[in-house]
Amino acid sequence: MTERVKQLAESLRGDMVSFLREIIAIPSMNGSEKNVVQRMKKEMEKIGYDRVWVDPLGNLLGQIGTGPRLIALDGHCDTVGVGNPETWEIDPFKGDYRNNIIYGRGASDQKGGLASAIYTAKILKETGIPDDISLLVTASVLEEDYEGLCWQYILKETGIKPEAVLLTEPSNLQIKTGQRGRMEMKVKTRGISCHGSAPERGENAIYKITPIIEDINRLNNKLHSPSILGKGTVVVTDVSSSAPSLCAVPDSAVLHLDRRLTEGETLESCVEEIAVLPSVKAAGAEITVPEYTVASYTGLKYPTKAYFPMWLMERSHPVVGAAERAYRNQFSHEPEVGAWGFSTNGVATKGGYDIPTIGFGPGKEEYAHTPYDQVHENDLVKALEFYAAFVLEWR
Repeated sequence: MTERVKQLAESLRGDMVSFLREIIAIPSMNGSEKNVVQRMKKEMEKIGYDRVWVDPLGNLLGQIGTGPRLIALDGHCDTVGVGNPETWEIDPFKGDYRNNIIYGRGASDQKGGLASAIYTAKILKETGIPDDISLLVTASVLEEDYEGLCWQYILKETGIKPEAVLLTEPSNLQIKTGQRGRMEMKVKTRGISCHGSAPERGENAIYKITPIIEDINRLNNKLHSPSILGKGTVVVTDVSSSAPSLCAVPDSAVLHLDRRLTEGETLESCVEEIAVLPSVKAAGAEITVPEYTVASYTGLKYPTKAYFPMWLMERSHPVVGAAERAYRNQFSHEPEVGAWGFSTNGVATKGGYDIPTIGFGPGKEEYAHTPYDQVHENDLVKALEFYAAFVLEWR
């Protein structure tokens, strides 16, 4: 079967490259995924999925097989923007193809992984999917700004619950078993406004927040962890204030914090470590975790708190074992196993709902969100082989 999977994956190389170039050429920034979803839906139907549908949030789902044990391959179809177009040497929406490399926004993060995932069904229809297995391939939305929101919706609102999820984010063809989490916090100080000509009559909220910035920087330097995920971090990413005018003393000031969470860190513990800072206590500052009401391209609004928990699979877990066996059998050498530096939909599947989750994808993490966004076609083929091998290896 190993050789059969390899042959089938190789035979699909050209089709998969052409498909990837097409979907790169369709801009699909966060919240604007409709057109690319429709194009991928057509491809699933052409391949012959048993069922293809789009849920009310706009996620595309395709299923083959009728077995009770559901495995999901997930990739997000939204991308970040282009940024300064002058930094791009190629057109980000052309799907440029040179020297066996496909370039453009989303090539690595992460339409390449989606192309391989979608074509996995083509192989399994040829080899035959195990009788007790069903495969769900999801092209999820809104991941770049609100990772996990798509799977919060799927798991809460649709009744779908896979027994394992394989994320197809770029991993340089390594098996990924976890990532740090992420949360946002706002720290607000209040003052009393007055005319800028007589600042002594008021209470300047910016002055009260300045020592808090210094304390947060010191806190970040103290954070440490022996985890494979690395240490947690906290950083001020925005400062704002309000006043009746630019000629008046500010009556409020707000810091926006980006907090990355490692093992053992939770929403509550991270809020508490800010609350006990001497400067926060002295200023009587308020700490909140924002909640966003996110609207998808379908118009559906779905709220989420800005907390995306860390997740980590034990190396001894059966899902990790199945992935390692599938890799070893398919490629005849040992896989590299590690953790991602960025955040993924695993914050919901594993971090929020404890569904066994791993990752494996074509492309390199370092190309994500850069003007050098790219993926090698050989990576697409190898990822396709692995996805099919993983499903066939499932016990």
